Amino acid sequence: MMSPTTMLSRAEVEAMGPPVPEELADLGVGEGFLCELALKHIAMLPEPTTTAVAERLHLPRALTEEILQKLYREKLIEVRLQTTVGSTRYAMLDHGWDRLIRLLAVCGYSGAAPVSLNDYAHMMRLQSIPSHAASMDTVRQAFHDLILPDSLLQTLGCVINSRRSLFLTGLPGTGKTAVAERINGALPGAIWIPYAVEIDGQIIRVFDSHCHRAASTEVTPVEYDRRWVLIDRPLVVVGGELTLENADLTWSDTAKFYEAPFQMKSNGGTLVIDDFGRQRVAPQDLLNRWIVPLERRVDYLALHTGKKIEVPFEQLVVFSTNLDEKDLADQAFLRRMGYRARVEPPTARAYIEIFKRQAYNRGIQCDEPALDHVLNKYRIEHRQMKGCEPRDLLDRITDLCLFDGHSLALTPAVIDVAWRNYFGASHSFAPMATQETMIERTLADPLEL
Repeated sequence: MMSPTTMLSRAEVEAMGPPVPEELADLGVGEGFLCELALKHIAMLPEPTTTAVAERLHLPRALTEEILQKLYREKLIEVRLQTTVGSTRYAMLDHGWDRLIRLLAVCGYSGAAPVSLNDYAHMMRLQSIPSHAASMDTVRQAFHDLILPDSLLQTLGCVINSRRSLFLTGLPGTGKTAVAERINGALPGAIWIPYAVEIDGQIIRVFDSHCHRAASTEVTPVEYDRRWVLIDRPLVVVGGELTLENADLTWSDTAKFYEAPFQMKSNGGTLVIDDFGRQRVAPQDLLNRWIVPLERRVDYLALHTGKKIEVPFEQLVVFSTNLDEKDLADQAFLRRMGYRARVEPPTARAYIEIFKRQAYNRGIQCDEPALDHVLNKYRIEHRQMKGCEPRDLLDRITDLCLFDGHSLALTPAVIDVAWRNYFGASHSFAPMATQETMIERTLADPLEL
């Protein structure tokens, strides 16, 4: 069945948003369900006026009044006071309370009026690809606070434009999570998502304030279907807590409705599987669960009634891991992965630039003798540099200066203590051995990116 929403073009959505429904038939949801939802709101509101119920349902006042009149004719509610337009006050009748008890035993949802699954699927596919393709300039801007080689930025740009999945590997501390989280910043524009979706009288709640951030009111149209909310493209990050059950609809026996799984909440944005391979589910099981969605852009979810529904799988998926990809996935899956990239540890020159930026952000003066001292410690201990270590060392330097009551300063003594606190050292009463504090001005190898 066609609705005003499914007839929208991409340009119309971006310019005006979802159209305001003019008739109950435009909503794509059964009138019976809408009446039941309105009855729940009347029971909860201290002053159940037409306007108050309309605000709860996120529907136009005229359509809300039409729904309330149906409840009135069924003798579920009564009119208590009728003054100005929209100020009609209603009250529950005994028959209405009886009906409410039966309704809550089946579905406890009492939020905004839902949209149909067809409308949701159409809108997600319409908005999945950003209007403007990413370029090297926009990618540089999205990753402006990271020091990355141009070859990696180019790969990330291709990932962003194609929206194919990315398998991101590298040693711990090389910045994989930072890279994965910033990919979403290169996806321009905002998208419309519904508060909830209705299927055969069942509700799936989609909007989640923990995952979704409402877009600025400056870019939100004045008039639109308020069952939808304009949000920044979502970034959903899941880590070691992930189980296979999390990828399915979550049914609440208490609330009597479903919560959308995390991949559905990330539609139109980016889904990051952080520390992939360390979840409470075997990596092969998770990958097998998503082989079809990654390839066909659709996912299949099961209701507790046994019915399976098809929903869009329209997000950019990033798998981030420090484990060997050969231990996590076979070639058949890696072929479907789209892109693969490895984040390497920084060279000495890149490390220095990261250190300088982090010091500047903290208001710490950073001179060459201090940098030489830090680099010298890496060479003495034959330690591999990591992109996260300048931030972590400077955090410990800040903590130490605060504890000792000193101004923030990079001295050899402060660096040595911060180094021991970060990389670990035994604490004994024996005198500490004197360490070399300066690096030779001319390094044996040139510092190159």
